[in-house]
Amino acid sequence: MNISRRDLFKFAGLSVAAAAVTGCSTTAFDPLPKGSSQGTSSKMLGKHQVVIIGGGFGGLTVAKELKKIDPSFDVAIIEKNDSFMSCPFSNCNLGGIKGVSLSTLTHDYSQAIENNGYGMLTAVVTGIDREKKVVYTSKGGVGYDILVLAPGIDYNYKGQFPTWSDAKIAKAKRVAPAALMPGGEHVALDRMVKNMEDGDVVITVPAGKYRCPPAPFERASMIANYMKTEGFKGKVIILNETAEVAKGAAFKETWKDLYAGIVDHQDNCKIVDVDFDKKEITYVQTVFANKEDTEGVKTTKTLKYGIFNFIPHNMSSPVIEMSGVATTPDGFKKVKMATSPEKPVSFQTATDANVFAVGDVVGHAIPPSGQSAIWSGKECAKEIAHKLHGKSYSVASALPYKSANVCYSMVNGNPEEAIMVNHEFMVQGPVIGSKGSVPKGDEANNKFRSTGLGKATRDWYKGAMRDLFN
Repeated sequence: MNISRRDLFKFAGLSVAAAAVTGCSTTAFDPLPKGSSQGTSSKMLGKHQVVIIGGGFGGLTVAKELKKIDPSFDVAIIEKNDSFMSCPFSNCNLGGIKGVSLSTLTHDYSQAIENNGYGMLTAVVTGIDREKKVVYTSKGGVGYDILVLAPGIDYNYKGQFPTWSDAKIAKAKRVAPAALMPGGEHVALDRMVKNMEDGDVVITVPAGKYRCPPAPFERASMIANYMKTEGFKGKVIILNETAEVAKGAAFKETWKDLYAGIVDHQDNCKIVDVDFDKKEITYVQTVFANKEDTEGVKTTKTLKYGIFNFIPHNMSSPVIEMSGVATTPDGFKKVKMATSPEKPVSFQTATDANVFAVGDVVGHAIPPSGQSAIWSGKECAKEIAHKLHGKSYSVASALPYKSANVCYSMVNGNPEEAIMVNHEFMVQGPVIGSKGSVPKGDEANNKFRSTGLGKATRDWYKGAMRDLFN
């Protein structure tokens, strides 16, 4: 049987579009030998003008926009997953929203590659040599002129629970999936919710920066909607490590109106330990008497659960550490961004003029969301395109930008109602800052949620997918 050229590229993990703009041969994509150090002994697969690590909202946007600006640009994405799964809108699946399933959230990269003309290598990044300008992967080395870091987040179980063994962390991922990253953990949580029986669902909210601040609260609302619709007995208990609730007034109004006795939000709860066999959480809750009280009264509590959506502390993907760029001293390790009088804000890293960053990892003071990543990706692409054309571009020229981030959260299923937050981005010292507002969606009834925003949630998702893949 003859194997077509297209099939060869498919087997190799490199699209036909990639091969058209690179010198990479399909035979070069051999896995690294076991024990090889950061891919240093691997074959070189080729070189590109721009290599983007990460095929999420930010990475796909940078790639598409670069090809729109100049079709002759040689652009390639390195992505560890062989298909795209959207985290935004995924809570609608857990909520049983009509017509939404895991397949609604999943897209094949081949559509984006064919429509937009960049290349993609399906591989795991194992090391980055900025001096040689090479990204090492599980399939070989890829050279670059400009590198874009868009790898997303990782979970910092070790930082939060230093005494936990690797085996316990692995079990936590299996039986209490966080589901903030695309892939099997969304499938696992979906299975748990769809097969649930009477009992409590516990969702944790981590301290510090984490992907999509409204996500745990939207998830609580959607699972409560599913339980209410299906008639399950139990609560959705939110153990929040702080007292902060993104879109707080809107969510709390919704919980009071629609899910009284179902959604139970608890402030200032620090997880101490979890017995995954007994399905028991031990945590310390601190109650403060007033705003001046900095000590509070601490009480150790235990809680039984039926389903546990355990969202640990977030941190930048290990790819950021591999790159060796400077990061902030906090637990998340945001990438420090370049700044100068000519370019007061930038998506160029402070460490390397040929390395840029977008998405969750940026050191800018903007919300980590899908829409922020899309906006950032477009601005980053303009910076890179100007650099490749020997010109200069300042992101500050696009600021202030109203509605740079518009984020919707579905809170009800029948009727479909949502709430929203709107962020304006502006120059704020050496970084891009943001200011958010949560408008009333139903002014006539003085409510944050509305059916109009429910429709807008669907429309935003459809539009975002068209923007990324068509």
